[in-house]
Amino acid sequence: MEQLIGMVAGESSGDLLGSHLVRALHSRDASLRFSGIGGPKMEAEGFVTRYPMEKLAVRGYVEVLRHYRGIMAIRRELRDWLLQARPALFIGIDAPDFNLGLEQQLKQSGVRTVHYVSPSVWAWRGGRVAKIARSANHLLALFPFEPALYRDAGLPVTYVGHPLADMIPLERDTVAARERLRLPEHAKVVALLPGSRKSEIEYLGESFIRTAALLAARMPGLRFVCPTATRATRDMLETLIHRTVGPEFPITLLFGHSQDALAAADAALVASGTATLEAALHKTPMVIAYRMSPITWAMMRRMLYLPWVGLPNVLAGRALVPEFLQEAATPEKMAASLEQLLTDASSREAQVLEFRRMHETLRQNTAEKAAEVILGLLGGRGA
Repeated sequence: MEQLIGMVAGESSGDLLGSHLVRALHSRDASLRFSGIGGPKMEAEGFVTRYPMEKLAVRGYVEVLRHYRGIMAIRRELRDWLLQARPALFIGIDAPDFNLGLEQQLKQSGVRTVHYVSPSVWAWRGGRVAKIARSANHLLALFPFEPALYRDAGLPVTYVGHPLADMIPLERDTVAARERLRLPEHAKVVALLPGSRKSEIEYLGESFIRTAALLAARMPGLRFVCPTATRATRDMLETLIHRTVGPEFPITLLFGHSQDALAAADAALVASGTATLEAALHKTPMVIAYRMSPITWAMMRRMLYLPWVGLPNVLAGRALVPEFLQEAATPEKMAASLEQLLTDASSREAQVLEFRRMHETLRQNTAEKAAEVILGLLGGRGA
C-alpha cells in the first residue's frame, strides 16, 4: 500500500537535501510517494511538485514583503491539499518562515511533521526554539552543536551530518578541476561566488568584480572564475563585467560548476550561505561577504546572537574566516584580505587545517541517517 510523504523545499540547497532523502527512502521502500514543493533534483528522483520552488526562493524581510501575498496564497493552498491528502508524514526542508507555520497547522490536525535543518542564527533564540518544538515532531540537524539547543524544549533531535560532506572528497584534486575548467595548472586562481539569487547579484556583484580588479592590479597573472546559477544571474554578471572592467578581464563565467571552481581555486570570495560550507569542504581558503537591503540588515542585526554569520566561523566557534558585512564589504577591504590569503602560507594553512576537521565531523552518511529516522516515524517500514 502506498504512503504519501509531503515535502517542501524552498531553495536549491533544500532541493539537494530533499533529492538525497527521497532517493534513500525510495531505495528502502519503493511504495512511498512524495509530493509538495521541490526543485529539479527532487523531481529527478520522482518527486511531484505542485508549485515552482522559485516562488519561495526569496531572502530578506523587505524582499519577502514584496512577495508576501503570493507566498501566503501558496501556503494556504498547499495546506488545504495536504489536509485533504492526509500524508503519513510531512517534511519541511529548511525554509523556516514558510515551513514552520505550515508544520504547526498540520501537526495540530494530526499529521506528523519533521523539520529538516535547524534554522541557523535564529535557533539560538528561545522563542524560535519553542516555535520549532510546537511545529515539529522531530528535527533533523545538520551540525553537531545543534541538538543541545533543543534539549530543554523537549523536541527529539537527531544529528545527521551534512550531505555536502558526503559528496565532496576529503582530498581535493586541484589539477583535475583545472583541467575540467581549462585553467592553467600553475596560475593563481580566485573563485568569486556572489550568490545564486538575482537580489544577491544586485547587492554584491559589482563589489565582487571591483575586488577582482584591485587584486589583478596588485598581482598580475591572476585568473578568476565565477560560477552562475541561472541564465538571469549570468546575464547580470556579464553586464557588470563589461561595464566595470571590460571584456578582456581574465575572468571565466561558468554555468554551474561551483564545485569545480572551488576545487580549482587558491582562494575564494564567497557570499554568506551554503557556498561558504562548500568552500570549507573543498579546503579552499576564503573571505566571506554579504550585503542586503539596509532595512533588512537593521532588523537582522538586532537579532544576531553570535558575532559571525559564516558557517565556517560558527562551526569553528571563532573568527577563522574574515567576514565583511554590509558597509564593511568594500572592494578595498576584501581585496586586501584575499591578497593576504594568496601570499601568506600560514593564513591559508590555518583555515585549511580547521576545514579538514570540519569535513571529518560532518561526514555522517546523512541521507541514510535521515531516512532511518523517517522510516522509524513511519513505523519501521522498509527498515
